[in-house]
Amino acid sequence: MLGAISIRNIVLIDQLDLQLETGLSVLTGETGAGKSILLDALSLALGVRGDQGLVRKDQESGQVTAILHLPPDHRARALLRENDVEDDEDLILRRVQYADGRTRAFINDQPVSAKLMRQLGQLLVEIHGQHDDRALVDAASHRLLLDAYGGHGDKVEAVRKAQDGLAELREALAVQEQRVADAAREEEFARHAVEELSALAPVEGEEEELASLRQRLMQLEKSAGDINEIDEMLNGPQAPGPALAGLMRRLMRKGDQDSELFAPVVQALDESLVALDRTSEALEALKQQMGFDPGELERAEERLFALRAAARKHQVDCDSLPQVLAKFEADLEALQSGEETLEKLKGEVKAAREAYDKAAAALSKAREETARALEKSVEAELPDLKLGRARFIVDQIVDETRESPNGFDQIEFHVQTNPGTHPGPMMKVASGGELSRFLLALKVVLADRGSAPVLIFDEIDTGVGGAVADAIGRRLARLSEKVQVISVTHAPQVAARARHHLLIEKQAVEEGAFVRTHVRQLDDEARREELARMLAGETVTQEARAAAHRLIDEVKL
Repeated sequence: MLGAISIRNIVLIDQLDLQLETGLSVLTGETGAGKSILLDALSLALGVRGDQGLVRKDQESGQVTAILHLPPDHRARALLRENDVEDDEDLILRRVQYADGRTRAFINDQPVSAKLMRQLGQLLVEIHGQHDDRALVDAASHRLLLDAYGGHGDKVEAVRKAQDGLAELREALAVQEQRVADAAREEEFARHAVEELSALAPVEGEEEELASLRQRLMQLEKSAGDINEIDEMLNGPQAPGPALAGLMRRLMRKGDQDSELFAPVVQALDESLVALDRTSEALEALKQQMGFDPGELERAEERLFALRAAARKHQVDCDSLPQVLAKFEADLEALQSGEETLEKLKGEVKAAREAYDKAAAALSKAREETARALEKSVEAELPDLKLGRARFIVDQIVDETRESPNGFDQIEFHVQTNPGTHPGPMMKVASGGELSRFLLALKVVLADRGSAPVLIFDEIDTGVGGAVADAIGRRLARLSEKVQVISVTHAPQVAARARHHLLIEKQAVEEGAFVRTHVRQLDDEARREELARMLAGETVTQEARAAAHRLIDEVKL
């Protein structure tokens, strides 16, 4: 319930602290006393758009604070937790309006956005007037009210889950269709790549090994050239060994004649030949040790260059070629199995759509039954409100091709004000006075199902009197048994049924320095006097006082 309102420097209100109670409270007062200002101030605290014109003249800012008492499980508390706002025992909404147009919003003294405050306000307080369409113009609210009246929560949740599941499967199907299409476009290239890379059979780390082997073989190739050159010098056509051997033989023949003369030379030649033989043997051993194979270098280079060419082609490094091969193999496998997966998903989508259709059809049928019950209940309230010839119609349009979290149905409240006229949307067909009474009938029927905990009615009894006003008062009193009701009224029949009566009046302050709006709680005697004023007008007569006493006494009976 709305426990208190505190207002500072809003239009004609300089300072006002108002305590409110459960049940039906009425606010009365002469025209222009400030009843609309009070509602505008409360609306500001509930998150409506700010207006610099609300700030009292010559003030920098105005402020409105509303304190509400809520049960622990109220939806507003869940909204607070979702937005990381501290959830205290009482809910305190505070809005500051600055004269330059800026506003600031606070919930439980924590700064919040005006949007969050507005969302919260819509869960807490509904303000309805003769020309106010906030609760009726949006057909989505009609569907919510019908579902709340019928207790369709489980069925609505089943439809929502079915639609969510269907949407997820449709998304998965679209992804798979794209995947198969992409794979089909790349199939020829993928097959060629698999054949090429499979034949190449790349191994991670192979490039580094081949490069190292190539470097070593190239060094051996260079060394082999040097060895071949030495071999050519020692053993080729120009080799010194045969010439030295011939020379030694000639000197040995001459040695018989003069052996002492050539003996040293012969010995030196012999030693040289022995040294050449040892050098040739060492060279042959080195050739055997090196074991250089020119074909091995050629094969290593061919393999290395083939790997690097494949890497350039696929724009990766050589070590990534095995992954490239695996990817293309997977693409081909996906193409082969993708069609099967695609067909499976199509079957799942079809089954999910059937499940959605079943859940939505069950909800649609339940709504149809509830619509008839709601029509009957609302129409039962209309005769006393002098709408006995009117009809209340729940217009239900069922589109079985529609796919939404809310099912097949579009729900809108229609009325027919008189026999023979065409029914139509409530906001278009009903006059201001009729609309307020249709609204009241709806609220009475829906009081404990989908209603905000605080309902405020702003002069919905305008233009009616006598029995109709009394019927409105009785229904507001019934409504207040389930929710807190605050009514701004000019009808004494409505005011007489209130549990609490607040008088809104203007006061001159400091000998006419300025005028302010003041609100005071009326006791029994003051209340009777106010009812007499409402009955009589400007001059209160004894007859009006007597009528006021009778009116209150009749209500008490």
